[in-house]
Amino acid sequence: MALSTQGLPSASHRRQVGTHLSEINVTPFIDVMLVLLVIFMVTAPMMQSGIGINLPQAETDTKPAEEGLTLTVSKDGYVHIGDSTININLLERRLTEYFYNKAKKVVYLQADKDLPYGVVVRIMDITKKAGIELIGIITEPVDVKDKTR
Repeated sequence: MALSTQGLPSASHRRQVGTHLSEINVTPFIDVMLVLLVIFMVTAPMMQSGIGINLPQAETDTKPAEEGLTLTVSKDGYVHIGDSTININLLERRLTEYFYNKAKKVVYLQADKDLPYGVVVRIMDITKKAGIELIGIITEPVDVKDKTR
């Protein structure tokens, strides 16, 4: 009743096979990640789209501070807060909700230069009714060639 061990693999041979299977080759993963990084770096600036408006020009440069909300009014009279379009009838409620429990209530108005003055006054009136303390008007600096005239 002898037992033959010739057909069985040795213990050292089994360990070598197990160690080779547990290693993961990360080089293809790194290659794919670098390609995705380049794709996102190229396409990210193209995805940023703004609301096309022509700001009125002024000699003083005005830019909004970090605190406050920027309202953009396009040439066709649509009011935008960020990327969302707001109905002018709901603007007062939206401003009241936004500035609820905030210490400083500042709004910067960015209106197209071809917009009728009455629309700008109406939006400023709605903003004041919502309890906004300060309304700033954002303008574009005058071109150098326009100054020489």
